[in-house]
Amino acid sequence: MALSASMPSEPRPDSPPDLPAIARRIAERGGRALSVGGSVRDMLLGRSPRDEDVEVLGLDAEALSEVLAEFGRPIRTGRSFETFRLPHMGVDFSVAETPDLNFAAAARRRDLTINAIGMDPLTGEILDPLDGRSDLVEGRLRASDPARFGEDPLRALRVARLAAQLEMEPDDALAHLAAAQDLSSLAPERIFDELRKLLLDTRRPSTGLRFLEETELLRYFPELDRLRGVPQDARWHPEGDVWTHTLMVVDEAANLRRNDEDDLALMFGALCHDMGKAERTQEEGERVRAHGHDAAGVEATTAFLGALRSPVKLIRRVAALVENHLAPAFYPRNSAGPRGYRRLSRKLERAGVSVELLARVARADHLGRGTDEARAGTFPDGDLFLEQATALGVDRRPPTDAVQGRHLVSRGIAPGPRFAEILERCRALQDETGEEDPERILDRVLG
Repeated sequence: MALSASMPSEPRPDSPPDLPAIARRIAERGGRALSVGGSVRDMLLGRSPRDEDVEVLGLDAEALSEVLAEFGRPIRTGRSFETFRLPHMGVDFSVAETPDLNFAAAARRRDLTINAIGMDPLTGEILDPLDGRSDLVEGRLRASDPARFGEDPLRALRVARLAAQLEMEPDDALAHLAAAQDLSSLAPERIFDELRKLLLDTRRPSTGLRFLEETELLRYFPELDRLRGVPQDARWHPEGDVWTHTLMVVDEAANLRRNDEDDLALMFGALCHDMGKAERTQEEGERVRAHGHDAAGVEATTAFLGALRSPVKLIRRVAALVENHLAPAFYPRNSAGPRGYRRLSRKLERAGVSVELLARVARADHLGRGTDEARAGTFPDGDLFLEQATALGVDRRPPTDAVQGRHLVSRGIAPGPRFAEILERCRALQDETGEEDPERILDRVLG
């Protein structure tokens, strides 16, 4: 853990350009603005800060709103405490519980000591009343105030995320505090957002998921909790049970992210891919089988994401990845032909998923194991699957239908119920033969 040893003595060069001007106006009104939270923490760790959080002392909400109105149109928000956001700056301004509160007292309402470090945007002075910098050096997560930690139960999930994101260890007291939180009192959308960040913003999401397991918070996610202790055949999964495998898979998937719109579906696909094994796993002597777990996983995935009120589009995409995650391994083994690849690409496209994205989920599944191939980082079947899909031009999207409605009209076929049937037969023939000439396809279908 690298921590900047020097104390800033001047404003951060990466601060939003209007922030010093706002801080000066706040000071003129008798208040003080201090950068706090993740932006200061990340600056001390040598990371690029994201959104800026500013704590304002000495002013009430109305006075702060008046100041901010000079610089834009502030949006009033806030759950745990009142916050104003200037969207064009990406800065959140919050007021202390009472205007006469000093920073040492105000810092105690923040979740963790590493997020309770303040910095004056005008002078660069660091204020660290809870010794958060020592925790940064030691790689330790510690509650700012144990008595106030439970004011927002979401903090338990935030600890899981930050443990993974910063690669820091929650101390025992913090783990006990997190374990005591009632996540059922939270809005599902807030839980989804925290899981989203865990999956997208961490190098090893398994660290955060393991924290949820160790604190028994996994009970609030029954579709995941049921994976613990579900056995697997040691020949294919020497790493252990389904939960252990899932943790390994999400870490492998994190290495396959591309910082694009597919990342979230990729990561949830990795997390959910074997949910069906909780229902379908059977032990037959020394063998362990989970026939049909891919199809069974669709229901569990839909229930899991639905309970989080995930976007409908995401649920559809992840369900398709779960249902078909075995295809990249099985297609080459079963010598699937061009028709199979074309039909798969069409099926996936209806759910908003590409063959290429499915191949990445399957690769994470394959590498997230304890087999010799996984340790070597190889997936020959997956390589061949993607090569064949690419050669057929269906790795990113399915084939364009050669026969369109206009071709039927030109042959005197009036629009009606028969239209869709003929078009479907033309599509099936195109997929089977690879023929792209619409007239030849129609000749065979109509002949």
